[in-house]
Amino acid sequence: MQDEYRTVARAGVHETEVNRSRFLCALAPAGTEREAQEFVAAVRREHGDASHNCWAYVIGADAAVQKASDDGEPGGTAGVPMLQMLLRRDMRYVVAVVTRYYGGVKLGAGGLIRAYGGAVGEALDELGTLTRRRFRLATVTVDHQRAGKLENDLRGGGRDVRDVRYGEAVTIELGLPDAEVADFRAWLADATAGTAGFETGGEAYGDA
Repeated sequence: MQDEYRTVARAGVHETEVNRSRFLCALAPAGTEREAQEFVAAVRREHGDASHNCWAYVIGADAAVQKASDDGEPGGTAGVPMLQMLLRRDMRYVVAVVTRYYGGVKLGAGGLIRAYGGAVGEALDELGTLTRRRFRLATVTVDHQRAGKLENDLRGGGRDVRDVRYGEAVTIELGLPDAEVADFRAWLADATAGTAGFETGGEAYGDA
């Protein structure tokens, strides 16, 4: 797995105009290829009267899935430059749809490539990006007497507390960088006088 990746900070739309043609770039995070395809379908429904709804998406922290469509524009002038812009910005788990409303002036192949790629680049600048880092999922089990202070110490120390469950004991789920697991285990033993349970699990990504 990649140690980290970048994605779009939030879903949104940014509009540009080139020679009277309107280009609306809709961007969104997408955790799976299906999510990306559903986003494309939703934008196409919303802008069914547009000249073109071209799209591109990159799924996987290692960019394993890369797909794009020109949606009727000349081959290689829309989807590919959109995809190239996403890759150039190191974007992952992201989908982009550029909706074009034709303004009566032909742009030519070069103009289309600049317009579609540029629309994605400007939308990324407008909406912002964030970095997500790989974490090891871990579970801490502690008695009720120590749980409140321990949770406060974890949050106060900037730990990624993902869930807290109360039962016979208190279970705290958190994410830890792999390199810090051993030090955390030692700190936890000291903080709870060796009474807390600690187990590591799988991997996930969280905000860096």
